[in-house]
Amino acid sequence: MRQSFRLTLYLVVGITLVTFVVARYQVREEERGLRADLERRAEVLAESLQEIVEPILEKDSPGQLQPIVERFGNRERLAGVAVYNALGETLAVSSNFKNRYNYVPPQEVLAQANAKSHAVSQFVRLGDKLIHVYILPLRRMSQAGGYLTIFHDASYIEAQGARIWHDTLWHVIVQILLVLLTIFIIVRWTIVSPISKTTRWIKDLRAGRYSPRPNLPDADFFKPLSQEVANLAQSLAEARAAAKEEARLRENGESLWTAERLRVSMQSKLRGNPLFVVSNREPYEHVHHGKAIEVVVPASGLVTALEPILRACQGTWIAHGSGDADRETVNHRDRILVPPDQQQYTLRRVWLSREELDGYYLGFSNEGLWPLCHIAHTRPEFRSTDWGYYQRVNEKFAEVVLEEMKRIQEPIVLIQDYHFALLPKLVKDKRPDARVAIFWHIPWPNPEAFGICPWQREVLDGLLGADLVSFHIQSHCNNFLETVDRVLESQIDWERFAVNRGGHITFVRPYPISVALPDASSKSVKDLNAAPDKVSLLKSLGVEAAFLGVGVDRIDYTKGIIERFRAIEYFLEKNRFYREKFTFVQIGAPSRTNIRRYQDFLAEVENEANRIDKRFATKAWRPIVLLRKHHSQKEIEPLYKAADLCLVTSLHDGMNLVAKEFVAARDDDDGVLILSRFTGACRELRDALIVNPYDVEQLAESIRYALEMTPDDRRARMRRMRQIVRENNVYRWAADLMSGLAELRIDIPEAESVQTSSE
Repeated sequence: MRQSFRLTLYLVVGITLVTFVVARYQVREEERGLRADLERRAEVLAESLQEIVEPILEKDSPGQLQPIVERFGNRERLAGVAVYNALGETLAVSSNFKNRYNYVPPQEVLAQANAKSHAVSQFVRLGDKLIHVYILPLRRMSQAGGYLTIFHDASYIEAQGARIWHDTLWHVIVQILLVLLTIFIIVRWTIVSPISKTTRWIKDLRAGRYSPRPNLPDADFFKPLSQEVANLAQSLAEARAAAKEEARLRENGESLWTAERLRVSMQSKLRGNPLFVVSNREPYEHVHHGKAIEVVVPASGLVTALEPILRACQGTWIAHGSGDADRETVNHRDRILVPPDQQQYTLRRVWLSREELDGYYLGFSNEGLWPLCHIAHTRPEFRSTDWGYYQRVNEKFAEVVLEEMKRIQEPIVLIQDYHFALLPKLVKDKRPDARVAIFWHIPWPNPEAFGICPWQREVLDGLLGADLVSFHIQSHCNNFLETVDRVLESQIDWERFAVNRGGHITFVRPYPISVALPDASSKSVKDLNAAPDKVSLLKSLGVEAAFLGVGVDRIDYTKGIIERFRAIEYFLEKNRFYREKFTFVQIGAPSRTNIRRYQDFLAEVENEANRIDKRFATKAWRPIVLLRKHHSQKEIEPLYKAADLCLVTSLHDGMNLVAKEFVAARDDDDGVLILSRFTGACRELRDALIVNPYDVEQLAESIRYALEMTPDDRRARMRRMRQIVRENNVYRWAADLMSGLAELRIDIPEAESVQTSSE
């Protein structure tokens, strides 16, 4: 109440001052205009009389002057007319002026007019009247012969000013009343009401009652408040949900990993040691959207898994700055605090030139290592120039990592994927006290296949600089150890799955990555994730069908998309009943389109989909709907929930999180997963229909079997798979990986330890 009164008082005083300043200026301008107008009228009248009076003075007939001044002295607002001789003595004066005023022109004024040979104008007060006096010098035989004086009543000028002040006073009173009313309405509707609603909402949240968040006005005044209130509410909701989930798990005797449990566990495991995550892709990008800059969060299970750890230890994520507005948002040390709304850890961006990106990322990483490791019938290309850029970029990232770790004791470094095979050794050589791990997200081939790489020794030597090398599944660990055993001089400990290379021990472990399964008991999750209507969803895609299959992939030759389409074609050939009833929606995000092989493969996928559609399609139906663009998880979720089956037909894959995402989305315990035997996920999701994607007939038969599976069988399979994904979620993956790294014994040479401590 006191604040409202103070605000009102300030506004009233301010408006009053502004109004009086404006009124004063208006009065002065009005008076200036009226005086100028009066002077012009006096000048015109004086010049007219001058032509009559001067000839009379020439004839020396002053008696003729009185009738003239009497005749002109009775005009409107004219107080009188007078003629004086050269000495200032009265020759003639109109009776109306003579009877009212006693005026003798000052000699200094007459002298001034005579000296300048032009009229003198002034305002004087005679009695209670303001009089304008206009004195015009007269000539007699080319000499000063007297003065013609015009008197005007100027009191109306003062009256006009008083009227303006009077009107202004009433205007101020009316304005103040209107302002008070307006302030009351504005404060009530736009400030008090939203804040009251927000307060009630926060009270409901604090009390554990669910209610929709009120919308604060979009004005800049409310933006900081709105953002902070939203962040506070989100944090409160997350904390409450985490506590509720932990309590439920304890009550049920379960030990599931959650983001909160991961955070608390890592605070204990890391013992205050900072974490540095290195990846090619950054967790947050800043991009231009018109004149504004927006924050984009790339869809990544990695961000979901590692953010709780980074937040817990206020770590640093080092990545290539790929957003077109990234440089504009970092500080002078190329750092920015993230997430944007809570700012709990540091993102350090590394800048790469176009040549470096083409050589290191598109070249050696994705035209060399990617096809080499996936063994997907695409010949890997290795060029010495690409290898040079790969070395250079790994060295550049090593410099940044070492700079960030400077003066930090026993840091922990977690490196992600095949883009940084050389980085572990580059870091470990300079900082032997650091705990270094690298997670290789793609498969590791057998020694014969990896032998194709001309720089296999350098790649392996770089990886063995790490204390821990991790893959998704055990067979990839076996392949890696066999490759090391064949290529490098080292000792392999097959019991502990470790490599001794030059006295440095590297452990090799499988840690299968996963996804985060939403808490099905949450009311808000249930509301947001209600099952979509399959018919409406298909109609929005321009198709009428009763059964829906879905595939979600980057358009990559390792994903078995062509094989998938041909199996659908064969399925429709052999099962005419499903024509015009079964539609397969393929979400295909274009990937690495700067590489010729990917350009060709994208054309192959489009041509194959068009060919099959042309063969079977009718006016209202087509068998394959290819959506060739990037989709957010929010856009994909309804398809997962509505689909009768999901096809994952990778020809070779490290894990394949699409399979786990589909299972995680099916909170209705329905739907069938058809899964390639060449994925890491098939080791865990044994209740999926496991297929060989190269066997078109088997894949087609699996589609038919999935569509005709009994509801009880579908639900039993999905429940078991959901339980596996729930227990082995992404938080458990991060906890196992980080725990394995934190528990390793690091032997630091004494001299190097002393040197590190003195830095």
